[in-house]
Amino acid sequence: MSATEAGEVQVFGREGCVQCRATCRALTERGIAFESVDVDADLDAAATARRVAQAGGSTQLPVVQVPGMAPWTGFRPDLIDAIAKRAILPSDATREARSPAR
Repeated sequence: MSATEAGEVQVFGREGCVQCRATCRALTERGIAFESVDVDADLDAAATARRVAQAGGSTQLPVVQVPGMAPWTGFRPDLIDAIAKRAILPSDATREARSPAR
């Protein structure tokens, strides 16, 4: 399991949103735990997502919030990769650096 714990990463989206599904799939494939929040089912979540997106100059979904990072909107595999790299524990990084190339 990664160093990122469940609930740290929040993905505000809606059912049927292609970019929302791609974001959730990419997080899952990289072993990153996240909370998926349906903005259609939760009006408070919708207001939060709208506020965060508009603060960044956007109106698209998903809105992704990660502690220690600026929130973003849309499908951003580059930023998902950055989360995955942050999630590697120092002991794992050291072990990877010492292991011979395969």
